[in-house]
Amino acid sequence: MSQEPLNPASSVQAPDVTTSAASVAAPPEIATLSGRRRGAIWALVVVASLIGVLSILSTWVNRQLLSDSAATTTSTALVQDAAIRSALSVYLVDQLYTNVDVAAELEQRLPKQLKPLAAPAAAALRDPAAQGVDLLLARPHVQALFVRSSALAQKQLFNVLENRTGAGITTGSGNVTVDLGALVAELGTQLGLPTAALDQLPPGTGVITVMRSDQLGLAQTGLSTVRILSVWLLVLVLAMYALALYLAVGIRRQTLRNIGWAFVIVGLIVVAARNVIGNYAVDSLTTSVYRTPAHHVWLILTSTLAEIGWSIVFYGVIAVVGAVLAGPARPATAFRSRIAPTLKQSPGIMWVAVALVYLLLVVWGGTHALRTPFGILVLGALLATGVVAFRRETLREFPDATEGSGLVAAIAAAGGRVGSAAAAWRHAHHAPAAARSTTDELAHLVELHDRGALTDEEFARAKEHLLS
Repeated sequence: MSQEPLNPASSVQAPDVTTSAASVAAPPEIATLSGRRRGAIWALVVVASLIGVLSILSTWVNRQLLSDSAATTTSTALVQDAAIRSALSVYLVDQLYTNVDVAAELEQRLPKQLKPLAAPAAAALRDPAAQGVDLLLARPHVQALFVRSSALAQKQLFNVLENRTGAGITTGSGNVTVDLGALVAELGTQLGLPTAALDQLPPGTGVITVMRSDQLGLAQTGLSTVRILSVWLLVLVLAMYALALYLAVGIRRQTLRNIGWAFVIVGLIVVAARNVIGNYAVDSLTTSVYRTPAHHVWLILTSTLAEIGWSIVFYGVIAVVGAVLAGPARPATAFRSRIAPTLKQSPGIMWVAVALVYLLLVVWGGTHALRTPFGILVLGALLATGVVAFRRETLREFPDATEGSGLVAAIAAAGGRVGSAAAAWRHAHHAPAAARSTTDELAHLVELHDRGALTDEEFARAKEHLLS
């Protein structure tokens, strides 16, 4: 049998077809994205993430340590903590015994025959006094004294650092202190010490120095630097991420995913650093007696830092999930094909669902941005932008989506099948016996079972019920 010669034209066309398919499979913007641009995108993401760590630290200092409202909240949390309150009780008792001769005061109040017991009684009262102060500090009006003293110290500190005058404090003279003298006097009253003895307490009793005057210049510089960095570092970080997305023509989804992972990593680094640094600082700067309360103080003072870190992780996870849903993975593609008809013909349903989810997030208020009007507006705008982009890309991918194959239609069909099965079950169990013969009922049950309206177990039960 003779063989037909190969067609030269077909042997030439095969490479052309392959080349054409390759050019179609790879979008032109991906093919033309140079290695230098890819390197620039990665550099922007990495550098922005490193600067983001500094931005988080400056934001924490400005939001928790340099805010009047946060200072009040922090002071309240400190005095309400059991371990801190116990350590503060010991400090106040020590201040009282240091500045008042408790034994002499007891000796004056004891009968002549019991006066030799004044010194042992004063020593024996020391530990019960600390326990009594602990209970005293649990009272709201005593806690209010502590919070008021802390708030006054915070105001004095700001007056000095921001070079304010006219508030009783001038820059360049005096120290910034927390005056707990009122608590010491309250303790003396509870122990039954006479008012005359308490009036003779030295002016420095119960005073904790926050900052010395020789530290003023450095503190003022640090305050102004933190104020500036807390705002402009955040702007710089967001601008660098935005520039990376702008340059990532053709790979914006992958870049958004990488930025999301960068958010997660930065947030976890901040949370881990808070724990590691706190443990190291507490172990290095405190004795074993005060280690537990000092650790509690650190956790309270850095609570906002932890909140910021976990918020960054939360935002990063949302970005990663969004990028994955828009990606080529089979589950993501199936999800988009299901939801495409609804996005095309019933966009109102989509926006209602998105608005409901976002409203639940705002009610939850798990991050600082979700508790401020500006943050709610910004996050809402970003969410709306992402939803619009997702809808546009989905409809471009599935332009022929019809309403009958959408997610809403699938839910309705599932509901219809459930309704049919329920109706069949009711018919099988509650239909009047006189209406149809036993043979007809059995035939009807077989038909329902063959259609899948009844499961094997339901069919068996209905058959047994009918025959019985």
